[in-house]
Amino acid sequence: IPKSGLDLWTSQGDSEVSLRIGESGLAAETPVTVHQLFAAAVESYGQHTALSWKDGQLYKKLSYREYYQNCRTAAKSFLKLGLQRYHGVGILGFNSPEWFIADLGAIFAGGFAVGIYATNSAEACQYVAANCKANILVVENQKQLQKILQVRPDVKHFWKDFAHKTTCSDVLRVPQWKQFMDLGRNEPDPPLDAILSSQKPNQCCTLIYTSGTTGQPKGVMLSHDNLTWTALSVSRHTKLNRANQNQEVFVSYLPLSHIAAQMVDIWIALKVGAVTYFAQPDALKGSLVNTLQEARPTAILGVPRVWEKMQEKMKAKGARSCTVAKMVVAWAKGVGLRNNIIKMDLCVNLNIKLIFKRVRSALGLDRCTKCFTGAAPISRDTLEFFLSLDIPLYELYGMSECSGPHTISIPTSGGSNPENMFTKLYNPDQEGIGEICFWGRHVFMGYLNMAKMTQEAVDADGWLHSGDLGKQDRNGFLYITGRIKELIITAGGENIPPVPIEDAVKEVVPLISNAMLIGDRKKFLSMLLTVKCQVNAESGEPEDDLTPEAVQFCRSFGSNATKVSEIAGGRDQAVNKAIQEGINRVNEKATSNAQRIQKWTILDHDFSMIGGELGPTMKLKRPVVMNMYKDKIEEMMKNVRINTQSAQL
Repeated sequence: IPKSGLDLWTSQGDSEVSLRIGESGLAAETPVTVHQLFAAAVESYGQHTALSWKDGQLYKKLSYREYYQNCRTAAKSFLKLGLQRYHGVGILGFNSPEWFIADLGAIFAGGFAVGIYATNSAEACQYVAANCKANILVVENQKQLQKILQVRPDVKHFWKDFAHKTTCSDVLRVPQWKQFMDLGRNEPDPPLDAILSSQKPNQCCTLIYTSGTTGQPKGVMLSHDNLTWTALSVSRHTKLNRANQNQEVFVSYLPLSHIAAQMVDIWIALKVGAVTYFAQPDALKGSLVNTLQEARPTAILGVPRVWEKMQEKMKAKGARSCTVAKMVVAWAKGVGLRNNIIKMDLCVNLNIKLIFKRVRSALGLDRCTKCFTGAAPISRDTLEFFLSLDIPLYELYGMSECSGPHTISIPTSGGSNPENMFTKLYNPDQEGIGEICFWGRHVFMGYLNMAKMTQEAVDADGWLHSGDLGKQDRNGFLYITGRIKELIITAGGENIPPVPIEDAVKEVVPLISNAMLIGDRKKFLSMLLTVKCQVNAESGEPEDDLTPEAVQFCRSFGSNATKVSEIAGGRDQAVNKAIQEGINRVNEKATSNAQRIQKWTILDHDFSMIGGELGPTMKLKRPVVMNMYKDKIEEMMKNVRINTQSAQL
């Protein structure tokens, strides 16, 4: 329990909020519930557009007042269906107005809103539904419904399920969204109002399930105050405009079952009165740029893979441009990068400004003043690429357990912590690197039904231990250097953080899309590599054809390869030599021989979500990859002579 500030650690059933005000002043802002936040938004921005989505070729809209009324109606429908207090409402589908309304309606009705990843298997859906005692599940379409029907008999707490976009409901006797909303449309208001008035800011209202990259997903319990206070703090820190000043425009496309997307798209949007546009379900397969061009957002959050895909497409177009155009763009990018890095106010040539403007417009970012990246590490190469185009990407860092963001780098801040979010480094070494710990009103209530794990995560003074390693500079900016659980401990006892080495390889060898260092309890380090390839727009599966950038890389080293199968397993000697030269450059900077990569191999296909190697936010699932490629790894461990030069497989 925090020693000072606002104590939000009372149980979810307590009727009063316990306030303990200390020197930090964390209780300076009056705690509010989600409903109170929404009611304030309606009062301030009632006639402003809240949600906008495409129906055919036309956009439809809901004002904040209409949005609020829809959430009340959904809440009454949930109650009529039998939703019990503090039981879950699972939501399974792509981002949509119905997703938002179901989420807020569940909270209004006194349940837990529970987002379930649309990419989850039927068994993973079953686990989440059983863990949160789901009374009701909202599903998007027949594909998602079939998952639920497979496991429904095994989940004791299922009462109802329904779909909002499926045409098969009559056959399966599952009501559609309109039928669901009709259930509560004429229900009386007093029962709902009684629930709303009984809600307190310290009570749990949302469960965010971790992606399970290191084991079974954990249900992160977030209180009303966790969500509403974080939205306030982050919107202030990033200087977002209120709707009655200059309305912000967001685009919703990242999975809403992840806290990063939910915090921006739902909670921060409510706080500032932003309008949220919904992308198409195939957004991450190529259509996102169309939505961006139509919505022209003023702020956007992307996971690194989104920015990397943009970078790859722009480089591919550049590769097809004429020589003169390439020279002009390269010159403009060089000037843009220098200008941003040295922060000088120079009179830039009008032609360069025109190039930057055209690039921004082509990406749909011509009005975007705040481009953020988070949820996973991003490479320096990608950051510098966008910086060179006068599109600086500001990094967010946090976790589900701290309601999303904890540090946000923006150019006007002294340090990267929003006000009253505190950071300390636990047990730092001689270089100042220690475990990153968080403290503030954004720290979660605990893991659902996992008291022991909660105690391991949060110490007696209320500090949340992230499991990440990092250091701070004298200006307060935080640098992530690795993760405790991902540390490789070699057979010789040396601790090696894999991420910096993996990032270094990807930077010096642009052909590489993913790299995974192997060496835990091994005598030497080896590495699994994948190369950049085309991705099937429908299924998301990696294909055999190399990307134009990858083909160009091969050509520059004398290889005619155009497919992954021509490179995988060391089949192309010219490519092998190029990769080895890059790895040698990385090895030259190693602090010890134990940190040198001794062997590597190129896999037959890239990592992907559908393949199971990547999680929903594109994080590498190391235990999964280790198991999937154990034969390759065992092969690399054989017959190696360890010296200062690496050997490839």
